[in-house]
Amino acid sequence: MPDFDLVIRAGTIVDGSGGPSRQADVGIVGDRIVAVGTRLAAGREEIDARGLLVTPGFVDVHTHFDGQATWDARLWPASQHGVTTAVMGNCGVGFAPCRPADRETLIELMEGVEDIPGSALAEGLAWDWESFPQYLDALARRPRDIDIAALLPHGPLRVYAMGERAVRREAASAEELAAMQRLVREGLAAGAVGLSTSRTMAHRTKRGEHTPTFEAAREELVGLGRALAGHPSAVFQMISDFDEPEAEFDILRRVCRETGCAGTLTVVQYDHKPRFHEQLLDMIARANADGERITGQVIGRPVGVLLGFDTSLNPFSCRPAYVPLADLPIAERIARLRRPEVREAILSQADHEPHVFMQYYGQAFGRMFPLDGDQPDYLPPPSASVAARAERAGREPAEWLYDYLLEGDGTALVYLPMANYSDSDGSAIETLLSHPHTVPALGDGGAHVGTICDASATTFLLTEWVRRRRVFTLEQAVHMLTQRPAALYGLHDRGRIAPGLKADINLIDFDALALGRPTMVRDLPAGGRRFLQAARGYRATLVSGHLTYRDGVAGAALPGRLVRGVAG
Repeated sequence: MPDFDLVIRAGTIVDGSGGPSRQADVGIVGDRIVAVGTRLAAGREEIDARGLLVTPGFVDVHTHFDGQATWDARLWPASQHGVTTAVMGNCGVGFAPCRPADRETLIELMEGVEDIPGSALAEGLAWDWESFPQYLDALARRPRDIDIAALLPHGPLRVYAMGERAVRREAASAEELAAMQRLVREGLAAGAVGLSTSRTMAHRTKRGEHTPTFEAAREELVGLGRALAGHPSAVFQMISDFDEPEAEFDILRRVCRETGCAGTLTVVQYDHKPRFHEQLLDMIARANADGERITGQVIGRPVGVLLGFDTSLNPFSCRPAYVPLADLPIAERIARLRRPEVREAILSQADHEPHVFMQYYGQAFGRMFPLDGDQPDYLPPPSASVAARAERAGREPAEWLYDYLLEGDGTALVYLPMANYSDSDGSAIETLLSHPHTVPALGDGGAHVGTICDASATTFLLTEWVRRRRVFTLEQAVHMLTQRPAALYGLHDRGRIAPGLKADINLIDFDALALGRPTMVRDLPAGGRRFLQAARGYRATLVSGHLTYRDGVAGAALPGRLVRGVAG
């Protein structure tokens, strides 16, 4: 009788610890790794991994699969890029707790903040829950391709406790704060892995209003954070504009200091304050030196949006002549846009009541980059911009761009990096990734489905920063993608290849690893559209010892489960 259910034979083990790689076999029984060594005994099944990297499955701590995970067994695009565990419920938005009367409010909040079609959410959400524990139970009933864990989001919590007063962003009374604290403790006892909130003006509802948590009193946030006491593995996640840096950061420090929990925040480089990320990193370093566990969430490439005639936004989408065409089927829309009189009208007009994003970036042609070829360049040189290409062609940028976006029957895209691009050489990103108290994150899988496809950032870290630039070793990069984010959430049963740990594993042909082009599909409920992005080089992915993907093709196994936080 074979000693193992599965043996991964003679691969190059990059075990997630950051230590040296080595050639060895991995023996698996059930959902666990039970042996790592040379010349292991036979397995009931075997995979020849010669020439392949064998890594732990990647842990993605910043996703928004809160809706998709209730209806979809495959959490694409994250699971297409080596991710085997995802944390959702970030940024204070989600769908529980929720009374029936507030469902539309939460849908509009998620649609506005995270660009998920409201029609897809309205059709896809079963709403077979009201409380957060009931929501977790609903998640636990559905099998899927990867494991998920859920933060309890502040937005739904506030609406549940305060009703319309939360939507108007009024201050919570002592009784309402006590009610929210009780709900947080209830959620943690049921398996929430922490609490999330948002304090950024960039997050708006579908109606363009600030979120219920925007500018919530600091004492409310600290009071909610105190409800994490007794749950040392819980995490308090916050996104903020940090207009008052020390005061904002002190919210995290106070929660971590008073509860012993971990804190985490988004850190990116912005054009209007191109060195502020360094200030935040310094504050994080000081906090950790004082014994507080605070981790920055960073991304290994610019935070960028995709613009085209079949995306949520494009440089012409707020012009009066374009608006009537926006909801037409794509083929008909492109046919109309090709008409000379329509082209002339759109190009001659200014934006009318433009989306806040287009106010800032609608004419930023020097910051827009055509996404040519099969493999996108996420750190393009300024010479590749729309403005530069139009100048070389002797044309106005808007006219050049309009015609470019008509190519491929409307599939043409331009990439607009909004953050992490002030230093176009990538030096700011290198600083962010190199910090000892950051984790690669911010892929936003499940969100911004019509404008962003950053869940592929795991693959980009390996191809750009390891293979092409040689800034990090394989061992360092795999550690960043596995053990470090797993440790942030106290997920000590995964993130490394070692006996006794969960058999979440990637087999990677490193030389062949490559990103595909983002493509728009219409596979959400109600025919909603979203970007997907495949990758080449992931030869196999295993979750709990089961083969879920082979050469990018989904297998039949759906071993993913809900990961519940450890009760205090």
